[in-house]
Amino acid sequence: MTRRLLFNTTRSIIIERGAAARLAEQVQSMGHRSVLLVTDAGVLATGLLAPVERGFARLGIALQVFSNVQADPPESVILDAVHAARQCCADCVIGFGGGSSLDAAKLTALLARSEETLADIYGIDQTNGRRLPLILVPTTAGTGSEVTAISVVTTGEGQKNVVISPALLPDIALLDADLTLGLPRSVTAATGIDSMVHAIESFTSRHLKNPISDCLAREALRLFGDNLEHVCNHGSDAQAREQMLLGACLAGMAFANAPVAAVHALAYPLGARFHIPHGLSNSLVLAPVMRFNLQAAAPLYAELAAILLPQIQGSVTERAHALIDHLEALPVRLGLPTRLRDVGITLDDLDALAMDATKQTRLLNNNPREVTLDDIQAIYRQVF
Repeated sequence: MTRRLLFNTTRSIIIERGAAARLAEQVQSMGHRSVLLVTDAGVLATGLLAPVERGFARLGIALQVFSNVQADPPESVILDAVHAARQCCADCVIGFGGGSSLDAAKLTALLARSEETLADIYGIDQTNGRRLPLILVPTTAGTGSEVTAISVVTTGEGQKNVVISPALLPDIALLDADLTLGLPRSVTAATGIDSMVHAIESFTSRHLKNPISDCLAREALRLFGDNLEHVCNHGSDAQAREQMLLGACLAGMAFANAPVAAVHALAYPLGARFHIPHGLSNSLVLAPVMRFNLQAAAPLYAELAAILLPQIQGSVTERAHALIDHLEALPVRLGLPTRLRDVGITLDDLDALAMDATKQTRLLNNNPREVTLDDIQAIYRQVF
């Protein structure tokens, strides 16, 4: 008897350069009259919202901008955004920015309409409420949050919690490569590696790996292999930027259905305790976690090696090692920090980080190899 396969993703995905400037037209076609746009101060400072705001003003649709989202948003930011949505009687929410803004927008759309509290809905399928209509517009090619049913919230020092529910999938994901043209090299590099991690961990996920997510993960990895270094060196190449956005979206679809694992489990405490950007956190621990997983995942790593290293030859083990070596060298070529000490972490911090990582059982359970506290400590020391 074949096992049951369930695959969920965003209802509608629009890929079009310049489409963000016409967001008001999209909102008007949906019949909405008052919109809360959730973003962060950094995006606001770039001027990317100016054409969006002009469009809403031209069509006479009320637009309230909430720009207080922080990286790894704490609960207080989510609650403030919900309050802002209720205050302006929003009948639609737009998330505009990186993964933190999109995650915050998802929860805002849900809680602004639902009678539930944030504490009520942590975990998997704990929400019964209906959300406001939701449009998500990523400005980085990284998190894939526009196609995932997950929002991550910082709940204390070193602690993150998640809400996982199909209700968090938006009505529309809008991928406009023009929004990513001005991204700094470091952000492009870190968010790109984040997406590559999504693809790799989805492809090796222990429990829910499936043929659909596998296809998406492989294609996402190919798109980043073909474009990431080029875009870091030629940031104004809009066609390559669009390929990156598509890659991030495909990787997001993959890991939303075949979840990520130990790389993310070890990365989360770095963001929660030290506010290291999520993509960079993943980049720092990727290679050592993959080396740890070799005894369980070498055949799968060998398959992926052929995507990034088309001329690769040798045994399964040799090809798997070649993939890890390639991924370990990639951040160096892109100019990213590669050691925990380079981002302000000390030896004295490692035990607390390891304890925090052990609490990410949802993620660790997906890892192809069982991970203990001693294993996590050794990995952190290896990358220190």
